[in-house]
This record gives sequence, C-alpha cells and structure tokens, in this order.
Amino acid sequence: MIFRIAWRNIWRNKIRSLVILLSVAIGLFAGIAVLALYKGMMNSRVRTVIYSETGHIQLHHKTFKNDYEARFVISNPEKLLQELRKNESVKQVATRTITQGMLATTTGSAGVQINGIDPAMENKVSGLLQKIRVGSGFEPGKKNQVLIGKKLADKMKLKPSSKLVLTFTDADGNIISAAFRVAAIYQSENTPMDERNVYVQQTELNPILNLGNGIHEIALILKQDTATHTVAKQLQQKYPDLLVEPWQNLSPETELMIDTVDITSYIIIGIILFALAFGIVNTMLMAILERTQEIGVMMALGMNRIRLFLLVFLETIFLTLIGTPIGLGIAWIVTSYYHRNGLNLESMGKEMMSNFGFSTLVYPEFPTEKLLGIMGIVLFTALASCIYPALKALRLRPIEALRK
Repeated sequence: MIFRIAWRNIWRNKIRSLVILLSVAIGLFAGIAVLALYKGMMNSRVRTVIYSETGHIQLHHKTFKNDYEARFVISNPEKLLQELRKNESVKQVATRTITQGMLATTTGSAGVQINGIDPAMENKVSGLLQKIRVGSGFEPGKKNQVLIGKKLADKMKLKPSSKLVLTFTDADGNIISAAFRVAAIYQSENTPMDERNVYVQQTELNPILNLGNGIHEIALILKQDTATHTVAKQLQQKYPDLLVEPWQNLSPETELMIDTVDITSYIIIGIILFALAFGIVNTMLMAILERTQEIGVMMALGMNRIRLFLLVFLETIFLTLIGTPIGLGIAWIVTSYYHRNGLNLESMGKEMMSNFGFSTLVYPEFPTEKLLGIMGIVLFTALASCIYPALKALRLRPIEALRK
C-alpha cells in the first residue's frame, strides 16, 4: 500500500517531478560522460606508451640504466632473440643500441638520447616510419643519416639534409663526435620524447661505439595486453642476469595518472550528484509543505513515524531511480557514437595535449566497470536527499498540521 501511495504522490505535480527526473538524468549523463572521456584518454595514452614508446616489456643489462654506459650490453643477443621470437606470447621484437650525448649545430646544442635501430624491426614495434612528417626516412646507400623529432628540429632550426654533429662516449670511455645528416623529421603524440630522442641506424652506431653486434635494449610487443605482468615475471625468472621491466615500470607517470584519474572520476561524480541533491531536497521539501494537512490526517489515522519516513524515502527513490536509467541510456548512446567515430579535442590545444603525451583524437569508452560504484553513489545521494524533508515531516504534530 505504501509503495502505491508513494508512486501516486510523485505524479501529483508532473512538471516538478519531470524536472527532477531530467535533473537526475542530466547529472548522471554528465558524470558518465566525464568518466567515459577519462577512460578513453587513459586507454589512448596506454596504447601510445605500449605501441609507440616502450613496448609491453623491455630487457636491459642489469646496470645499464644506472648511467647508460655503452659497455653494459646484453650478452649473447642472437641466442636471446631466437628464444624470444619462439615465445608464444611475443608478437614483435626490436633491438636498440642506446647512448646519451649532445647534438650540435651552428645554431646551438641540446642533450639527446641516440637510439641505434634496425628500421624494419623498429617500425613493427613503435611505428616509427609512420610518424615521419617531413622527408623519406633512411635511404639505402646513404651513410650517417639521422631521424629527429619535430620539436627538436624547430628548436635547432633543422630540416631534411641539414648537417649536425653527435657527440657521445664509446664503450671504452672515449669521447666520440660524428657528423650526420637529417634524413627525416618525425612527430609522435609525445612532444617531450620527440625533443630528446634521435634515431640512427644500428649498423652505423655500433662500430662508432665499438660494440660489435652488442645491443642495450630489447623491446617486446606481446599478443595480449593483459599478459604483460605474467610474461615479464616469466622472463625475469628465465633471465635473472637481465633487467626485465613491464611498461608500467618504464612509464610510471602513466600508471600514476591512471590511478589518479580513477579517484578523480568518483570525486567528480560525487560533486555532480551532491549539487543535484540540493534540487531533490528542495523538491521533496516543497512536496511535504504542500501536503501538510494530508500528512496530519495520515498521522491522526495512525500512520507511525517509520511508515512516514519510508513514504518520503520511497518518493525520493522513485524519482532518482526513474531518472537513473534515462541518464545511463543517454550516456551509453552518446559514448557509443563517439567511441566509433572519435572525439576531436584539437580545439583544447594540440600542443598542450602532446606535451603530456595525449592524442587529440579520443575514443571515449563507457565505464562499465564503474557502474556498481556509480549506482552506490546515486543511492547514497537519494538517501541523503530525503533525510531533511523526512525529518521535517516527522516533526509535524497532527493537530497543528490539520489546522494549516
């Protein structure tokens, strides 16, 4: 009986109830939209880290990353590469020779990381050749070619065919300088990385470093993203003399960003629904004041305080629960559309987003895994919103209420 009364009560003033329903729906839609956008941005960032920067897993000599000394190479690289390629979890493998040095031109100098790569292997792991914006990349027959990032090229006023000098330390500790020509200018979604990384051919860098066939880094792309930690653990056990790191260790700022965004998402939902709660409180309070005499009659006829509280609570819950699926439905439709077509955020500032390693084209994803938490917040909001109106009703005395 009390459910029926509560249901009828919310439709007494249809306009007011519809306003609350729409408020709940719009508030929930706004919260879900923010979560979907954040999720899309984070997933995009993770894909960029894995498929454009670090790979799923990297292997190094145990002490190489302490000071990036050229002499700390991975031993027996040919045998190791054969074993990694046979691993059923590994999809692609790329080797890199790495040294820290200085890039100098007639306009100035800059500290850079010099990466010696096999262009074919590197392209399969990081898609480097697809990032080229000016120039044609490494050309067969030409020596001492270098790929540089657009940010660095702009800073140093370089263009294809420009000459530069790279200075670094070889495996014996000798300072070496070598002249290179810009083969192409690339641009990725991470401007800071573009500014500090240059790429040369491994077959040219290794002799200069006096390394022979030595390599410093092996980057792996796995067949499944979810297998990263499992495969990294297996490889670390199999190769205890190497440093095996998953992308979460290689890009800790991305992992921290994901954790921070998860917490922030719930805070934003809470703020939106907290603001919405004031509208619900106002509506329910108006409903109580308009029905003062009616409430007095019900109390005079024997309705106890528990039932009266339950009546107000049910009215609030009905208003909230009707608006919730509407908001979720709208959010799902809009999110699905942009998930298929993408949301271009270039107007927010392409350079600003690339400075943090984000693409301007985001594919929002409906936060299914957060629905339980969202529903908990919604129900808590409904419960909190009904407390004050319910207390107002409970304070009414039947005789005084009947006089109004």
